[in-house]
Formats: sequence, structure tokens, C-alpha cells
Amino acid sequence: MKIENFKGFKLDDFQKEAIASVEKHHSVVVSAATGTGKTLIADYIIDKFIKQKKQIIYTAPIKALSNQKFRDFKKDYGNDAVGLLTGDIVINPTAPVLIMTTEIYRNMLLSNDKTVDNVTYVIFDEIHFMSDIERGTVWEESLIFSPEHIRFLCLSATIPNAKEFAEWIKTIKGHNVDVIEYSTRAVPLKHYLYDSILGLTNAKKLADSVSLDDYPDYDYVVGHQKKRKKHIGPPPHTSIVKELKTSDWLPAIYFVFSRRACEEKSRELAKNGFDFSTPQEKNEIISYYNKKVVGQAKQMQSSQRLRNVISKGIAYHHAGLLPVLKEVVENLFAKGLIKVLYTTETFAVGINMPAKTVCFNTLEKYDGISFRYLNSKEYFQLAGRAGRRGIDKIGRAIATYDREHDDLKKIIHFTSRDIEPITSQFKLSVNTAINLVAKHNQEEVETILKSNFDYYQRRAQGSIIRIMATYNRMLKRLKAMNYLTNNNELTEKGQFITRIYTQELLVGEIFSTKMWQELDEPQINLLCASIIYEGRMGDRFKTSRNKRVDKLFKVLQQHRYVYKKINKKNLNRLAKTVMGWSENIEFKELINLSNLQEGDYIRLFRQVIDLLRQIRRATNDHELTITMTNCIHRLQRDVVAFDF
Repeated sequence: MKIENFKGFKLDDFQKEAIASVEKHHSVVVSAATGTGKTLIADYIIDKFIKQKKQIIYTAPIKALSNQKFRDFKKDYGNDAVGLLTGDIVINPTAPVLIMTTEIYRNMLLSNDKTVDNVTYVIFDEIHFMSDIERGTVWEESLIFSPEHIRFLCLSATIPNAKEFAEWIKTIKGHNVDVIEYSTRAVPLKHYLYDSILGLTNAKKLADSVSLDDYPDYDYVVGHQKKRKKHIGPPPHTSIVKELKTSDWLPAIYFVFSRRACEEKSRELAKNGFDFSTPQEKNEIISYYNKKVVGQAKQMQSSQRLRNVISKGIAYHHAGLLPVLKEVVENLFAKGLIKVLYTTETFAVGINMPAKTVCFNTLEKYDGISFRYLNSKEYFQLAGRAGRRGIDKIGRAIATYDREHDDLKKIIHFTSRDIEPITSQFKLSVNTAINLVAKHNQEEVETILKSNFDYYQRRAQGSIIRIMATYNRMLKRLKAMNYLTNNNELTEKGQFITRIYTQELLVGEIFSTKMWQELDEPQINLLCASIIYEGRMGDRFKTSRNKRVDKLFKVLQQHRYVYKKINKKNLNRLAKTVMGWSENIEFKELINLSNLQEGDYIRLFRQVIDLLRQIRRATNDHELTITMTNCIHRLQRDVVAFDF
């Protein structure tokens, strides 16, 4: 039977094709433009298998998307039908619909979690994250280690090599994988550049524009020669917003790749006389804000700064905000009460909140090493938020253009179409290696390791890959450190690190030995924080050595491997904040101890809690279990305690 309508929507042809594949019990790779309704296919799978009393897992690349899907699915299917599993929290883990980060799903597979036995489909939202340098391995291993009975729905805006990707899954899993491609956006997208001289224009017109020699008032650089008097520079964001308002192109999402700049620009816009809210809207905004932001959160300066701009229909959103403030901004934006939202790129990952227009403060971003232009996948992920289905006739993506700095040819290249294929980032981790030893013989291990996408691609090209050499070197190291015997049997230490998913050997040397017994609970929290903390450029902390930190260093010095591998800079930097929070100082006091923002502190403490839980699950030592529980209680309080 052909399904024409679902949930009140008349299905497009690509949705019908995908649903037909699900009915045949095939896996499906859906490569379709943003805003076309890919998630309706996921909804169909959930609706179908809930009725059959089967489980469905919905994985997401970031916790914000997991949290949003949790809220959405609870509305659709009821509280009892939906569960949430992230590093932070576990809610209703036996529910038929389980939403989780991809890391949690991968960890369930390696630990042989029985939950997976009843799962029929796993939905991978934003499957192109498999190309992510830092985390891509997680997606790849999730596909490789999934049991034979599970089918996949892989969703992405565009996958240029979708057929190759699907063929790989078919090869390693032995079942049919259908590719559904749909490139037509529900709302057509137009791309513009905003130039100081020509104003709003397209790239072709800009390329054909007259020479700067025709503009004697402007100063520009040719080689090292400066000419004329006036500096051109990029156009100010206020000019662009003014044009958007005049042209009735609001609401707009304005991407700014700096947290501080997001806040500065929102305040600057408000101070320049921009006010987009009617009196009735102002009352609704402030009423909602006062309802959601209460207690200690309401007293914080960051909350007051946001309140000052949102009443004018202006807001900002980034990872450094308190979770409740992010939720307030997201919900006000979804209601149409925020007209200009300055945000970092995290707002674009999977969160279904489109606008009439998307603006870019720049098309360059800092990737941790240097500034570079966005690639086509990144650009279209963000630009694709422009255009609301059923509301706008077209969506507009407008990028600030700097004549003196920008490379027009490069910009034209990555804004013309999405050309980034899915690539393999497979890296063999200690956790994967030790779990392979524990659960598989040598022949099975070789088959599994040769199932990765990189091996598949290279073999097709006739290249030689030495994945087994990497595995054998890792085993040799594990034997030398007493995690494995010479017969490849796991020692007690080896069993312990099968449940540790970050810095396995370092955590193993501390917590599967007696070393941790020499430390008190705040010192343990500091040690765990120093293991997982990844600082951002420009992070600053107030530091001062004290007797307890000195004692911690003395303990570490007695353990050669740990002292060599531990991040000693992090220990010094984080001592005041982590030990202070562990000993009950108020959250507002933390703000004076570093330049971290509230959201950064909450994320750090929740990451430490996640590691402490891993250790608690991994150990058979009753005393360590109690200590980990106490350490968690010291951190999980006030605004850090998750409140859904």
C-alpha cells in the first residue's frame, strides 16, 4: 500500500520512496536539502515501530539537539514513550523511543548493552558528522558494531558521495541500503554578498564590478602600497540589519563566529535605536523570561544583559550561556518574538529553527589552528536555515564582504554548491582495541577493523592499508602496562578500561590502582577535570598554589606514567574553581575566578560528572563506588544539576 499522507502532510516523492524502503525493512540514506522534511521519515519509523512494541534509537551529534528532540517527541508520543540518554542524564531508559548522543549509542554497542537487542531502527541525524576530525570515528564505529538485525536511517542535507557511502554500509552489514536524493529546497535559497560600495549584490555582479580606481575617496591596498585616504573595510552589521528591516526580510539569524562578538553586536544594535517589538510582544517576552529565569540564575549579570536586549526583539545564543538562557532564546525565537538573533554556528546543527534571512558576519572561522574559509558543508549547513517552509517564498543568505581581504574566487567556489563528500576519520582507540580483544577472536577482529570506510575506499583504489599493524602495536602496549596477559586475556585493569571512553590509560592508572586512595574528593574532582578540560584560546584563571594542590602533585610524582601524561597546566588553572565548587562555594563566586562563562562552567562540571559515572560503572571496588558517588554529589548541585 502506497502512503500518500502522514501526520497531516502530503508527502513528497522522496519521502514516499524512503517510507517504501522502510516498509521493505531496508536501511535508507536520505540526502535532501535543508527544510525539505527529512525528519518526517524519522517520525514515520517511530510511529510504525512503537505500534509493534519495538525500540527505536534516535542519535544526534550534539546534546542541544538531543534535548530538543526529547521535548518534541514527548509532545508527539507522550512522556512514557520517550527516553533521553546523554553524558549528563538518563531519563526513562526503557522507553520505546530512546534519544541519545551518538557517543552513548556507540558505548552501548561496545559494552553489549541488552537494550540494543530489541532495537529495530537507529536514526543517525546529521550523518555527515562522520567526517568530523575529532568525533567522526564514533559514527563509523556505531555503524560497524551495530548488530545484524538493526537497520539505519541516515539523514543529511547533502551527501555528494551518498551512493558510495550506502554501498559501504551494504558491504559491511549484508543488507539492502537504498539512497534517496532530493536537491530541491522547499524554499529556494538565494545567495548575496554585502559590499561597502555596492551594498547588497551577488557574487557575479561583484566580480564584474568596476575597478576601485573609479572610487577615489577610498583607500585600499595593492601589494604593500597604500593608496588614497579612506579605508573601505567591511560594511557594519547595523547597515545590513537596517536594510533587512526596510525590505521586510526579518526575522534573521546572524552568524558570528565569536561568543563575545555575538553579545557585543546585539547590544550595539539595541543602542543604535533598533527595536523590533510591539508593546504586546514586549510584555510576552518579559513575562516568559521571568517565568523561566528564576532563583540564582536571575541574579547573574549574564542574565540581566540578555534581558536588556530581548525586550527589543534582539538576542544572542552561544555555548557559554546558562542552559536556561539558551532555552529562553530558542523558544522566543521559535515563537517569532526574536527578530534578529546573533549566534555562533552551534545554533545551526540540527535545531529546526529557520528564519527568513541568514547573515554571516564573515565567511572565515578559527578552527583551533588558524583562520580559514568555511567549507561548502559548513556554509550550506548555516545558510540552509534561511527560508521558512509554508511562510517564505525564498530564503536569503547574506555574507559580509571585505574587498581588502576576501578572496572572491574561493567564496564563489564554496557557496555555489555543497561539494564535501563524507570521509572516514577512523582512528583505533584504546577502548575499541580492548573491547575487541575481550569479545572477538583474531579472525573476527581483522574482519571488524577492515570494515571501516577508509579501508573500503582505499581497497577500491588498490592501496595497501596496515590497520592490523596499528592494532598489534596497541596490544603490545596494553600487555606492557598489565592490561592484557601474554595470552591476550584481560586483567582486572583491562576489564576496568573496557567501560572508560576518554583517556583510558590515564584513568586506568589512577582508578584501577590504589593511587586514588591517597586523595580526597575535591582533589579527585580536580584530577578528573584536568583530564577532560579542553581550553579555548584566551581562557584565563586566577591561580594560587595551596597545600592540598601541592599534596596532589606529590602523589602524582610517585606515579611516573600519570605524572608524565596528566595536564599539569590544567591542574594549576582549575584548582580554585573545581575544588571551590566541590567545597560548596556559590556559583556566582566562580565568575570572579576566571573569564569562563556560566555555560562553560556547567559544561565542565557535567563532563567531570560523566567521567566519574564511567569510573563508578567500571569498578568492582565498593569503596571506589562510594567515593565516586560522593564526588558526583559535590559537583551536581544548584545550576549544574540538570533540570528538564
